[in-house]
Amino acid sequence: MSALTQVPTTWVPTEADVRRALDAVLDPELDEPVTDLGFVRSVELDGGRVEVHLRLPTSFCSPNFAYLMASDSKDAVTALPGVTHVVVELDDHHDSAIINAGLAADAGYRGTFRHEAEQDLDELRTTFRRKAHTAAMERALTALLRARPGLPESELGQIRLWDLPDDATTAALRRRRAAVGLPDDADALVLVDHDGVGPTPDQVPLALRRARSTRISIEGNAHFCRGLLRTRYPGSENDQSPTKEHTP
Repeated sequence: MSALTQVPTTWVPTEADVRRALDAVLDPELDEPVTDLGFVRSVELDGGRVEVHLRLPTSFCSPNFAYLMASDSKDAVTALPGVTHVVVELDDHHDSAIINAGLAADAGYRGTFRHEAEQDLDELRTTFRRKAHTAAMERALTALLRARPGLPESELGQIRLWDLPDDATTAALRRRRAAVGLPDDADALVLVDHDGVGPTPDQVPLALRRARSTRISIEGNAHFCRGLLRTRYPGSENDQSPTKEHTP
């Protein structure tokens, strides 16, 4: 049989493939991958069948955040070539039974929580994507201030994407801008609100302070949750990765 007529072999995913797929799943509040945070407890494979178990820092983490991460994890793994069946379960949460049953039935968020689902998941995603963008924007501008000591803070309102260095901090900002629908043109203003509108020169210091407050809150919560997870699950620190883009 020639190479052109050979029957292609079936692709079988590996644990590394699954974990790479899970790298794209973010904790919506902490804006970090569940893999870096140590939230992936285990990955088991049997051919194309995959079972993933997640864990969280406490049993009372917000159910909507927990569902979002579990649902996104299932979607990410299901999209892998060669995967035929996916089970994602959340362990040790006060709503584990409800969430796991909803995921198994592909019931969706409202189908899982029914009358308790006060907020649509799309609204929740939008809220935290905006916060993530605000934090990324502040990191990029603060890094620029440190790199250019003579740059007045009041002039940050005129900084455009082409003024930023080609580094990981800028790349992270561009990803967050894309997630909230902001333009990625080189001449686009960096310091803007969620509608793409920049502050007036006298509003720049307050806008920057508010953005810095958002960034500090996100990073502080992430640090706290990492510590809680290590306390709750000794040894989980071995599954946690240092932050890749949070410190300019």
